[in-house]
Amino acid sequence: MHVHSVAVFCGSKSGNNPLFEEHATILGELIAKKGLQMVYGGGNTGIMGAVANAVIKHNGKSTGVIPKMLTEWERQHQGLTELVITENMHQRKKLMYELCDAAVILPGGYGTLDEFFEMLTWNQLNIHNKKIYILNTAGYYDSLIAHLRMMEQNGFLYDPFESRITICSTPGEIIDDLN
Repeated sequence: MHVHSVAVFCGSKSGNNPLFEEHATILGELIAKKGLQMVYGGGNTGIMGAVANAVIKHNGKSTGVIPKMLTEWERQHQGLTELVITENMHQRKKLMYELCDAAVILPGGYGTLDEFFEMLTWNQLNIHNKKIYILNTAGYYDSLIAHLRMMEQNGFLYDPFESRITICSTPGEIIDDLN
């Protein structure tokens, strides 16, 4: 499947490690330079804002999808190619999944993990077959990866988790693997 658009799921905060934001910025630049459409949560703060700002800076196309309730909290981005305001979180996630051909998971909190697991679950249920990437910046997702391995070893997964997820350490690895 040819990838035209990438959903980026990530934190609306920057986290404690400057590398999180640096990797988000590099990813945004690479998405723009590769001519891909970025679909993301529509905010202007944290890692979310960093990746969007990088796409915009490098003349890329960006679609933000933000629920009405978060327009104040995550401060919707004003410089995007397109901003869609949804009624709720469920509509946001569904639209983001529909608009993307692949997904990248950057460091984030509860919302990022919710989006990751829903995307992964839909992949397992054959609702979609989109590629899912984890950007494991500075080992941020090491514990999650270990838990996924535990789920597999204990017989709770239908196939090896790595058949559905590509784990990368740098933004360049993800971009090189697309297409």
